[in-house]
Amino acid sequence: MSINSFPDVTRYWGDMAQETDIREQALTAVRSEPRIGRHFKPEALAIDGEGIATIEAEVENVAIKRLVLERLAATPGIGAIVDRLRVKPAMTMSDDGILDHLRKAYYQEPAFQQLAIKEREAGQVKLMRAGLPGFRGEIEIEVEHGVVTLNGSVPSLASKRLAGVLAWWVPGSRDVINGITVDPPEEDGPIQIEEAVRIALEKDPLIDASQIRVGVRGRKVHLTGLVEREASRDAAEWDAWYVFGVDDVINDIAAGS
Repeated sequence: MSINSFPDVTRYWGDMAQETDIREQALTAVRSEPRIGRHFKPEALAIDGEGIATIEAEVENVAIKRLVLERLAATPGIGAIVDRLRVKPAMTMSDDGILDHLRKAYYQEPAFQQLAIKEREAGQVKLMRAGLPGFRGEIEIEVEHGVVTLNGSVPSLASKRLAGVLAWWVPGSRDVINGITVDPPEEDGPIQIEEAVRIALEKDPLIDASQIRVGVRGRKVHLTGLVEREASRDAAEWDAWYVFGVDDVINDIAAGS
């Protein structure tokens, strides 16, 4: 008896073959990106029958993480992504250490002085600092296994994005999941991304932001200008990558006199 006599079995093997084809196309697309390379091998990459891709790996930096996700999202047949990519931390830190660094950063940030700051641990939420009377807005922080999750509500997209950048600046952070809402809602676009990148550059003590020009097309950031040191050039690029919503960064900043 042929396998075609069993339509459910035929459908199963057909679905499996299709999912395998999509997976191979996705891997080929990811590895064809020169900044990722052909040696990229995720710990897990699965495509289910609904076109949902689940990827798990530790990557060297946030640029590779964003590029992998962008290439996956552009693969035909993939409609959604479960992101379990984690960035290798610049420094090993405990969750409490990450939380302490981030708490201090938020307390000291002038743009957040009106906001309440909360922390979630073991399912319990603690109010760490009350917001100003009559002002609505809060940031809730949770850190688990080096992954920072941000929730709450802030009055602007710029504030949401700045909260994410400050979380990425903590050297032990392995990922930042930015679930903060903006109230009232704002329309997003290249102008808003450009504003957020400029804010990050201006707040970075390693950079003279006046020497850097920022252009944004879609969700791709283009950096140009002249800085004194290579470290400043690199810092500017990472700051752009840390901004929520950025898919790619082209760094044409020159370093040296």
